[in-house]
Amino acid sequence: MRRNPSRVLVATFIVLAGVVLPVFGLFAEGVAGADTPSTNFYLDLGGSGSVGVQPTLADPRGARTNQGYSNDLVAYEAARGVTLQLTELGCPGETTATMIDGNDHCYPVYDSQFSEALTFLRSHHGDSGVVTIDLGFNDIHHCFHHGAVNETCVKTQIDAMRQLLPTILTGLKNVSGPGVTFVGLGHYDPFLADALNGPAGQLFAQATAAAIDSLNATLHSVYTSAGVAMATVGAAFESRNVARVNMAGKGMVPENVANACELTWMCQAPPFGPNLHPNDAGYAMIATAIESALKAPW
Repeated sequence: MRRNPSRVLVATFIVLAGVVLPVFGLFAEGVAGADTPSTNFYLDLGGSGSVGVQPTLADPRGARTNQGYSNDLVAYEAARGVTLQLTELGCPGETTATMIDGNDHCYPVYDSQFSEALTFLRSHHGDSGVVTIDLGFNDIHHCFHHGAVNETCVKTQIDAMRQLLPTILTGLKNVSGPGVTFVGLGHYDPFLADALNGPAGQLFAQATAAAIDSLNATLHSVYTSAGVAMATVGAAFESRNVARVNMAGKGMVPENVANACELTWMCQAPPFGPNLHPNDAGYAMIATAIESALKAPW
């Protein structure tokens, strides 16, 4: 069945009503009528997706917005009576290496998103909260160039990420209090939309799909080893669903290709597209995947 992006936000909100009790369980002290309500924070870490980057009228190339998945998650919980105080430390273009070392678009060389996150968690050691970690895509993004995928580059970058991400997770968990829940994010493949661009685009989409699959498999392995649940964003975007569906103006196309168009800005005309970031419906879908991971057993 085709999904209309305008309906995804509504559908997501209704479905999430079924997970009220499991999510409340993370913050039971604050909602069970304790004398002193607990402070529930939401620390959002990662790259551009973590800060809701989308093309805007002011900056069609993409700018931070308050319509990302973190904002959706806060809104979902507020509707259930759970207050999450959102802190976003994410930086567009962030990799696992720059997360640790800084010297990126947001943090100077003597500072880093990692060190800021450690400081935040130490100062909230007695509080309950959620930490989402959205890393990995930017590690391999530069391996996709001029409609081709450098497989050696992808392998090298994923191997490096496999070494660095555990350092980040261990550091964050070591300074966190017992009431903190971590969720790592997997990734969707925006370049599936290139399959609409003829045979060359189809080959590129197939190559990026293989690279994103490898990335997600590595992320799952690292997060599982660290005892961290993973939000399966690729599954939420149905990135492996190749059933043919009718797409307006394009005819019959694979479901995953249609979803890449409907949930991101990849198929939008200039100046807003093509842009690999999610749109409002895409960010809502990612928030749904995070909700599912939050209620997973530990």
